[in-house]
Amino acid sequence: MDQCDLLICNASELLTIPDPGQAKGGELQGELEIIRNGALAIRGDTIMEVGGTDEVKARWRAERVLDATGMTVMPGFVDCHTHLPFAGSREHELQWKLEGKSYSQILAEGGGILSTVKMTRAASQADLEAQARQRLETMLAHGTTTAEAKSGYGLELETEVRQLRVVRALNEAQDQPVELVPTFLGAHAFPPEVEPEVYIDLVVNEMLPQIAREGLARYCDVFCEEGVYTVDQSRRILETGRELGLIPRLHADELADSGGSGLAAELGAASADHLEFTTRASMGAMREAGTLGVLLPGTPLALFSDHYPEARTMIEEGLPVALATDLNPNCYSESMLLALQLGVFRMRMTPAEAIVASTLNPAHSLGLPDRGSLAQGKRADVLLLKVPNHLHLAYHFGVNLVRTVIVGGDVVVDGM
Repeated sequence: MDQCDLLICNASELLTIPDPGQAKGGELQGELEIIRNGALAIRGDTIMEVGGTDEVKARWRAERVLDATGMTVMPGFVDCHTHLPFAGSREHELQWKLEGKSYSQILAEGGGILSTVKMTRAASQADLEAQARQRLETMLAHGTTTAEAKSGYGLELETEVRQLRVVRALNEAQDQPVELVPTFLGAHAFPPEVEPEVYIDLVVNEMLPQIAREGLARYCDVFCEEGVYTVDQSRRILETGRELGLIPRLHADELADSGGSGLAAELGAASADHLEFTTRASMGAMREAGTLGVLLPGTPLALFSDHYPEARTMIEEGLPVALATDLNPNCYSESMLLALQLGVFRMRMTPAEAIVASTLNPAHSLGLPDRGSLAQGKRADVLLLKVPNHLHLAYHFGVNLVRTVIVGGDVVVDGM
């Protein structure tokens, strides 16, 4: 009998989520592979075996055993679109939305992104880190074990760099287990004190080189949207970033069919995110380019909009999709469970499709094939949920269903 560090046994359902080596679309989007009375053996940070409880227990003994009777066991959530490091909040804008003001109107009046920019510029690195750490603690308690984290609330070199240094510091912190993937989003809006073309020159000639020199980001993102960055402006920034080693991502087609998803396909971007107004033609182009569609249903919810991304059409077109929180001061939610549930209730994804979109697909989007599924050799990022089967992840909403969180083999949230 072999020795391991941790055994999880007697799971009502254990969701392995088979990994074909890439994000899954079409019929495979809903492939979970369920082991009833399932078990996991973990040594160090690695899954050693997955199978039925009797067979796994017959081969492994452990220092610690978790009894998952009546629970669902699944991979940790991967949140592939967040704006984690920012200062302050914008709760007062809720009243403006109730009065009928649009996102664009609020932005034009100095609210929205520009309001957060003022607060973030005024915050020290220590302040930003403390606020981001609190959000991470909530994310972790709700089952997020890996997350992307964007800058974008500086719109100047000093603050953009400060935001990304916060992400690096949190990644290096021994007491903070959520792994963060940094993205530079200096092209999130235009700062009011600089002409647009002058600012784009600043992003291209100063910001991107500095970010690349310090190794502060893996990805470069642009808010390609009507009234923000045009397709041509976005292309220039993303191509410069790619030359410097930063992989493209895009905010695309959130407020209109802006051409952002088409540009994402043209550039072979890792993802195009939002996609409320994306056409079938762009969906097909993204599929052929290997660009993942990241859907953020919390955003239309926060904007009082009934226009959600057409997830069913994307899945029918074979485009792999992911779900993410879009955690930011406009869409203030750290819960991947809420994103999953909105994917089901507002975009008619099946629970299985939404689970794949919250685990395996976003892991591949972030270039992290060692997680997002439960299989021998994968990193041991595991959730134990207080539900008897995976259907309850959508069916039982409004509460946190996560009991225990394991990151890299360590039990970091212990509800047992």
